[in-house]
Amino acid sequence: MRGVNIKVGLVVLGTVGFYTMIANNIPQVESEVPTELSFSGNVTPEQLVAAGEELYRGAGQCTSCHGLGTRAPNLIADEKGTGLIGERCNGRVSGQDCKTYLHESLVKPTAYVVDGYEPIMPDISRTMSANQIWALVAYLQSVGGTVTVSASDLPSETDAVAANATKSALATESTDAREIMQANNCFACHKLGDQVGAIGPPFDGIGSRLNAEAIRRAILLPNADTAAGYAQIAGTMPTNFGTTMNAAQLEAVVAFLGARK
Repeated sequence: MRGVNIKVGLVVLGTVGFYTMIANNIPQVESEVPTELSFSGNVTPEQLVAAGEELYRGAGQCTSCHGLGTRAPNLIADEKGTGLIGERCNGRVSGQDCKTYLHESLVKPTAYVVDGYEPIMPDISRTMSANQIWALVAYLQSVGGTVTVSASDLPSETDAVAANATKSALATESTDAREIMQANNCFACHKLGDQVGAIGPPFDGIGSRLNAEAIRRAILLPNADTAAGYAQIAGTMPTNFGTTMNAAQLEAVVAFLGARK
């Protein structure tokens, strides 16, 4: 019996080693990741606006939904006769000024959904820092309105460092598939058991619909294919998972999802 146990143990170790070698040889996908923003206490509205515009048009991927005003309200042009976002933001929600409304729209996007649109916007505080979010608010205010975001809205440097460390800890260290997905905010959009996301295709049963190769492709190249029935949200899934997960973490997630039959 001891000999059998030793043989089984060797087989298990060999299998784990083999797949670890494969995972470590998978090339990571290069994608643009929002760069953390550091501001001094003397940051000006102009600096915030410039940083926010760069984020909006680039790594923030905001234009994938808000560029045409079809899947989500147009934020940099007139929206169906209601004006630019900096003009119309004050009148969206009773009792909320523009700055408050815009900030809540980014971190609590389902609190108020503009008529005619679906609640497909994720909470971006899961992927962006407080500084990045306030820079976006400043930029959106500047589009037809007055910028009221100031240095007083930004967290202290100590608070920002602590928040970012907490946000990234699991994503950089964990090898547990559920923790990796939680850290990468997957459950904000995808349902898995009692983790209820209502935006993208559910993870429940995904192993019956897709093989491992297709699951891996959907994670790394989310815009390459669109699941049937989800054309309206095509382009909304982040494209930076090739950098937020290492190869071993990616394979752990692929294996976990593949087992959801």
